[in-house]
Amino acid sequence: MERRRKDKRIALKRRPHIPKKKEYGGTDKSEKQSRQHVGLFVPKRLGGFLSPCHRKDPFSGIYIDENQAKGFNENDVIVYCVTREGEFQFVRNLGSIESPKTYALMGIHAYDLPHAFSEESINIANKGTIPELEKRTDLRDLPLVTIDGADARDFDDAVFAERDQDPRNPDGWRAVVAIADVSYYVHPASALDKEAHQRGNSVYFVDRVVPMLPERLSNDLCSLRPNEDRACLAVDMIIDKSGKVKSYRFKRALMRSKARLTYAQVEKAINGTTDPITEPLLNNVILPLHGCYKSLKKARNLRGTIEIEKTENTFELAEDGSIKAVKVKHRLESHQLIEELMIAANVCAAKALQAKDWPNVYRVHERPDKTRLQTLYSFAKNLRLPVKKFNGTNIIGSINQLLQLVKDLPYGKLFNELVLRSQAQARYSPHNMGHFGLNLNAYCHFTSPIRRYADLVVHRSLIAALDLDTQKHSVIDLDLSDVSDHISKRERTAMEAEREVQDRFMALYMKEHLGNIFSGTIVGVGIPGLFVELDDIGAQGLIHKNDLDGDFFILDEANHCYVGKRTRKTYQLGKRIKIMVTNADPIICSIGFSLVKEKTAHEKKPVKPKTARPELKEKQGKKNKSDLAKTKSKSYKKSL
Repeated sequence: MERRRKDKRIALKRRPHIPKKKEYGGTDKSEKQSRQHVGLFVPKRLGGFLSPCHRKDPFSGIYIDENQAKGFNENDVIVYCVTREGEFQFVRNLGSIESPKTYALMGIHAYDLPHAFSEESINIANKGTIPELEKRTDLRDLPLVTIDGADARDFDDAVFAERDQDPRNPDGWRAVVAIADVSYYVHPASALDKEAHQRGNSVYFVDRVVPMLPERLSNDLCSLRPNEDRACLAVDMIIDKSGKVKSYRFKRALMRSKARLTYAQVEKAINGTTDPITEPLLNNVILPLHGCYKSLKKARNLRGTIEIEKTENTFELAEDGSIKAVKVKHRLESHQLIEELMIAANVCAAKALQAKDWPNVYRVHERPDKTRLQTLYSFAKNLRLPVKKFNGTNIIGSINQLLQLVKDLPYGKLFNELVLRSQAQARYSPHNMGHFGLNLNAYCHFTSPIRRYADLVVHRSLIAALDLDTQKHSVIDLDLSDVSDHISKRERTAMEAEREVQDRFMALYMKEHLGNIFSGTIVGVGIPGLFVELDDIGAQGLIHKNDLDGDFFILDEANHCYVGKRTRKTYQLGKRIKIMVTNADPIICSIGFSLVKEKTAHEKKPVKPKTARPELKEKQGKKNKSDLAKTKSKSYKKSL
């Protein structure tokens, strides 16, 4: 009887409406089209050959005849399919490989990324309007600001902080994080929703974005532009001086951003250099945000999170798409400020849905595999580092202690890479398993519904669970497992596509530096050889194992190195070396290096003897004999 009552209570709960899998028009395997390939056209006497461009394409290419090759020029990038019968089917000519503007298109087609919206979806987006205030909270007088990169086009989060006036919270803060209310425009089971689900997320290439939502939403109605009314979902948090969130409240609101700021602007303002935009915001917006961040940072340091240093590149492009410069992106305090506020908002969203026992998509990061941690520990001990075993309750503390130990050592970069490899991959799940890297018990993505479908699911769940609108939400059994698996896969696909296109741009850039010498660090040791990352620009390339001169080198996988069989010379992960750029091929995203041999002491030129002429040698020899005879004579007299 008790079981029946419990089931009835669960059934009566209102659930956020997310369509079942079948509503999204999934296709059977039999309905799928032939797989697309991306090939480079090379003309031949009777037609041409399409050689593969995609690094993971197992297809070796195809010969085509004169009719099929009609209209193709040498080095054109062709998208095509091959039927089961082996017949060539033309899809699209992307243009010449010589144009960098082709690279993103190659990534889109190689990874089969949805990139064109249906007419129905565009019509829905175009009909969107800014909502009236009605029952929304009015935040338009609150000086919320957006802080993003200089090249950002969509602004989906705005922030504000001030001192908490409550005497029970001395030196505490009130912080507001407002996020574009995408769920107001993208209704469940609509054509727009189905397309957003199919994409899973936006994809960010070097020179363009493939958005999850049409431009009318992503760059207009759901972009928190300065001095324009925008619908938002906001969380109002009370934070104590040690960075603990004491209370929070979610609101469906109407806001108006006071300024569009960049990370560089805010960083300069924090350090005392303001401009006409930051000057009037310094005391009542920027400095309070910085103060609130410092409190949140205290809480982060206290609980402990894995602090891995990663190198990120930025490309400065000319109008024709060519590369003007490549720079390493430096992590500023203003980046961390936004990160900490977003993490706090995400935690509040997860806790709010947990408290209501509401279905949710969590962002989970599981504990690392024990075997990988043991390998990391053994390697550290081999280098005689005083590191504790990575077990028990404080694995994060032990890992951070190791990273701190090696921070200023030659192999500091090596251990950052090894720690990163030892981690499980973060993913989405309907089951809360915590976030190991951030050391949080419950975490979800709430802050970017413009570019992540997971956040849109969380917004709908919050609105339904917390009664933030007047609509009634249907009782629906959600298959959040399928949704989570799908968007996790789409995220991984997007990351692979982004990386390949970035590598292609980098190969193009390095093509202009053939023969140049750079300093770098070995960041990978594998069967092909040594993978090296260059200082300053972060380009990565391969030194083939056969190009390791002077000896026969053997791969030692356990210690991440190549060892010379005769000389015992070692090339280990983390070792700094000098290299020369020997080849760079944007077609297959390949960069090749060779070692620059450094002169050692025993390799210096021998000093020539002072008496090089034969007659002088003979004279010197006679003199030596005479001296020896005198010495013997003296010794004999002494003995007498």
